Amino acid sequence: MDGTSTVTWWDAFTAWLVWLWNDPFWGRIVQAFIVIVVAWLARIVLRALIKRSVDRIVGGVKAKYEVTETRQLTAQSPVTAVRRVRRTQSLGRVFSNGVTAAISIIAILLVVWLLFPGASSAFALITAALGAGLGIGAQGVVRDLLGGIFLAVEDQLGVGDVVTIGSTAGVVEDVGIRITQVRDVEGTLWFIRNGDIDRVGNQSHGWARAIVDYAVPYSVDIDKAKAIISQTAAAFAKEPKWRQMLLEKPEVWGLESVSFDHLVLRLVVRTRTSAKSEVARELRSRVRAALGAAGLILPPMSAVTPATGANPIADHEAAKRIDTKPTDASGLSDERRPDGDAS
Repeated sequence: MDGTSTVTWWDAFTAWLVWLWNDPFWGRIVQAFIVIVVAWLARIVLRALIKRSVDRIVGGVKAKYEVTETRQLTAQSPVTAVRRVRRTQSLGRVFSNGVTAAISIIAILLVVWLLFPGASSAFALITAALGAGLGIGAQGVVRDLLGGIFLAVEDQLGVGDVVTIGSTAGVVEDVGIRITQVRDVEGTLWFIRNGDIDRVGNQSHGWARAIVDYAVPYSVDIDKAKAIISQTAAAFAKEPKWRQMLLEKPEVWGLESVSFDHLVLRLVVRTRTSAKSEVARELRSRVRAALGAAGLILPPMSAVTPATGANPIADHEAAKRIDTKPTDASGLSDERRPDGDAS
């Protein structure tokens, strides 16, 4: 008895499903709903697979160098490892956005086709018109999409890179399929269309060079100053904290420029990209201390006095006593008058 009632209930349920599926109105709605659900699930699965692949590559690099965060790689691993991590992260973001866009477009087209099956020919005409319109009016969007793909594939920039794009300089926070986000030193977040990027200056590629220019008195012994700077830099490079940030030994390039009252000597050293500013600041401080101890620094401006021995205060007081009022022409003799005529 129970088996008969169960079969009857199941038959009724399946019959209702068949009716719902074949109904001209509700059937289309159900099919469109299924398309949306399948598209949503496909998006989740594909994005999860992309994220898993990215995490596996990044995790492998981090495990190899025993670090937990990407920024720690810049000080403890070769340049190629850092670039591999950043390129993988950028590609993951671009592909995730691309998957979302592709699935959304396909799902929208299928839903429209299911809800309006009799408008297939009109839909084809509309699609052709939209295609023509996109080809003419949306060239910028297509250029942005292609630009984002090539930026990531060619490793022109990645998340965390310090870049200069046009007049904007800062750290890349996100590389999207259409927009790249860069935050400058003041904290402003810039949204730059990928299609507008025609030149990128990337300070995080390969290596960087810290440049320290220091001014010394014009009369200084250049060889002595260079020797002091070289010794200071060599001692700096031997310290464990700073040695891991350097890729080569510091070099004193010598006299960089000449001014009327000072000379400029240049010290350079090749560093990891993330350590350029820190190394430059520390070297600048140490060079100043070493040259100061040797008495080879410029005097402060308050200590500079006129070389001719003139007294500016006395000169100012004397200037105030000079009579600068115009002389009355009536007091001049005839021959000294400006017009030369007698009164």
